Amino acid sequence: MKKILAIQFKYFGDAVFLIPSLLAIKEKFPDSELHLLVAKEISPVFNNLKYIDKIWAVPRKRGKFNLLELLPFIKELRACEFDRVVDFGGNDRGAIFSFFSGSDIRLGLIDASPKILQRICYTTRISSSSLPKNYVLKNLSLLNSWGVQKPKNTDPQIISNTHLKKEAKKILKGKSIIFHLGTSQPKKEWPLKKWQELYINLGNSSAEVAFSSGNSDRERALLHDFKKLEPNIFVLPMVRDLDLYLAILNEAELVISGDTAPLHFSHALGVKVIGLFGIYGSKKYAAPLYSPNEKVMGASCFCIDDLEHYETCMNKKSCMQSIKPNQVLRLMNLK
Repeated sequence: MKKILAIQFKYFGDAVFLIPSLLAIKEKFPDSELHLLVAKEISPVFNNLKYIDKIWAVPRKRGKFNLLELLPFIKELRACEFDRVVDFGGNDRGAIFSFFSGSDIRLGLIDASPKILQRICYTTRISSSSLPKNYVLKNLSLLNSWGVQKPKNTDPQIISNTHLKKEAKKILKGKSIIFHLGTSQPKKEWPLKKWQELYINLGNSSAEVAFSSGNSDRERALLHDFKKLEPNIFVLPMVRDLDLYLAILNEAELVISGDTAPLHFSHALGVKVIGLFGIYGSKKYAAPLYSPNEKVMGASCFCIDDLEHYETCMNKKSCMQSIKPNQVLRLMNLK
């Protein structure tokens, strides 16, 4: 039996886009063992996918790579004698693991001209500029050199842990709608006054809403500030375990957010979503994945090129500020 290793070290939401490619690999090589190597904190996204034979969950500290600490892990990985390796992330960490896998066929994604490390670690290099911008299609197109065909259904699908269903229900306390206020960058956040207006306009249905955010101090402060505006709201407790968080999302009927991670997770779980898209990057890469009934688009964004890397909006008129609560409310009322 042949063994294939897929690697990706990216952000939480990006992990979801890998799923159709993993399924496509298994369909192309049905008699092979499919292994997946990802950061430990992301691994629960893939835990219940039956076509993945083994998940290698690697402890990760952002910006740090301690080769000595990982030597036992690498030794075990190398002992598997993989026939093929593909790195969907294309960063240094993924390149190093590709090389130390010992496989003779090592396919890797690169953003521009290959670095020395990428030249050494990959036997085949594909430039991201030659691939589609859509994240899912980009991953699938990377596999063209292996003869892997695009599956009929390219919609990512994940499965929550059924053993956590009871605990998830207890945490959600019967709420059916989740308003996720925080994002990784302030410029992606919808103003609290807009959230408040939407919440008030829901009327009696506002009793169905649970408020959440990420676990950073800044994002939790948003919930604290919103509770000052609306003291009676129900706030989800901090959940650090991704497996449990996915189970909570799975119990909701609707998730609304400007943060792509909970949107991508919910969408892949089959939960209805409404995404609030304003900044250039989100509009260009994430928004096309959703149907018109699943997204609200902000006004034209000028935070492009170098400005796109700023955490706060550099424009006097924020693209997120332009999204109106009534636009969101109309989509919520669609059946």
